[in-house]
Parts: sequence; structure tokens; C-alpha cells
Amino acid sequence: MFKPVFDTVNVGGIQTACVSREELALLVGNICSASVKDEKTVPFVIFSNNGHAISIYNSDKEAREQMNQADLVHADGQSVVSFSRWFGKGKAVPERTATTDMIHDIPNYYSGKLKHFLLGGKESSVSKAGEILAHTYNNFDVVGHQHGYFTDSDEDAICNAINKAKPDVLWVGLGKPKEQIFCIRNKDRLNVPVIISCGGCYNYITGEYPRAPIWMQNAGLEWLFRMASDPRKLFIRYLLTNPHAIFCVVKNGLAKRISG
Repeated sequence: MFKPVFDTVNVGGIQTACVSREELALLVGNICSASVKDEKTVPFVIFSNNGHAISIYNSDKEAREQMNQADLVHADGQSVVSFSRWFGKGKAVPERTATTDMIHDIPNYYSGKLKHFLLGGKESSVSKAGEILAHTYNNFDVVGHQHGYFTDSDEDAICNAINKAKPDVLWVGLGKPKEQIFCIRNKDRLNVPVIISCGGCYNYITGEYPRAPIWMQNAGLEWLFRMASDPRKLFIRYLLTNPHAIFCVVKNGLAKRISG
């Protein structure tokens, strides 16, 4: 398997790659192009780091074990970028690499045609997202999709369907920590060059979830926009996870500085 080398910085306990949007998009394309057709592939697993991830990582042992098995963790949240600059000891994440941008960055930066399988979300959302992506980008070939409302007993059939479709990239949008658990539990039987966890990405593609204004994204306030857009779903989550994540980042960062 193609093994890229990037500096990493510890943000909230999670080793996060110092990688730009373009570098990450090209990395995915290059891994796919380096894979040998019809041979068993060991998937390169990409997870994301944000406030929610940090909170879960520091409170759930199983989630922590899954996250540690990723081949690369990128900065999905602007706060992760900021914290990396404060505690990175000379290393820092250059920019936010939101998964909602990455799914567009790959066909924009990598000119080769890649085959994608979309897993997760509601049937109406994931199917529409696939149609939009395939229509928007000539080099984004959607070879299959599967909604996220399934049980553990369905995973054999789902993995078989994914392998039969022969995608280059598998997107897994089941929400944290379920998507990380699915990826790690099934990576050895998935013949896919790249697996990317993507949360609620499909809903942003379809327009069901609006993106925050650019100034709010750059200021690290997209979480506030999202909470205001859907307070019933997100208020408690952000109320609990954001302060906990900040505490974990500061505690971990200070400990690293003290230890040298």
C-alpha cells in the first residue's frame, strides 16, 4: 500500500496530519492510481478530527482505539487548525480540510476519473448526493450507494455489494463513532483503495443542510451556524462536547509542553 509521509501534530490526543486541501485530494487520487487492479487492496483509512471527535476520543475507549487505527486523520474543524498552531511546537495544520469540501476537492484537484461508493444517510439523501456529484464532475463516477439504516447483521451483504461495485473510494457517512467502528471492523474484507469517513456530508451536497458563510467557517464558528440551523438536534451535542473538547486540548497541550 502507498504510504504517504506527512508531519502530524497532537490535537486533543489525536495525531492530526499537517496537510492542505490540495495535498489531501491528490493523496487520495495517487493512492487509487497506485493500486493494482483485481488484486486485494489494503484500504487506506482516512478519519477526521474536530471538537466532536476530540470529545469522543477522550471519553470512549473503543472510539479511541478505532481512531488510532486510521492511516491519516485530517483537520475537519477550524478549531483544530487553531489549536495545532498554539500547541504544535513549530508544526501546524496549514488549513482546514473539511470533509464537505474534500468530496469536491478530489475531482477538482485530481484530474483522473475515480469510482466512488457512497454509504450512509437516508436513501433519498445519499442517492441524490450521488446524482449531483456525478452530474457536476465528469471524473466522479458513482458506482453504488447504500443508505445508513442497517444493522450489524447486514454488514456482510453490504461489504459484498461494495466489493462487487469495485470503487476506488468508499465514503462512510454514519456519524461518529459508528462510521469509525464500521470502517475498522470491515477494512480487512473491503477491497477498496481508500475509505473516508464523512459524517453528514451527503446532506450538505443535497442542500438539506446549509453551509455556514465563509467568514463563519474561517472563524471556526460553523458549529454555531449548524446549531442555530438545527437546535433540536445539535444544541445538547455542542453544549456538552465543545467545552469538553477544549478542556481536553488544553490539558493535552499543556502536558506536552511541560514534558518537553
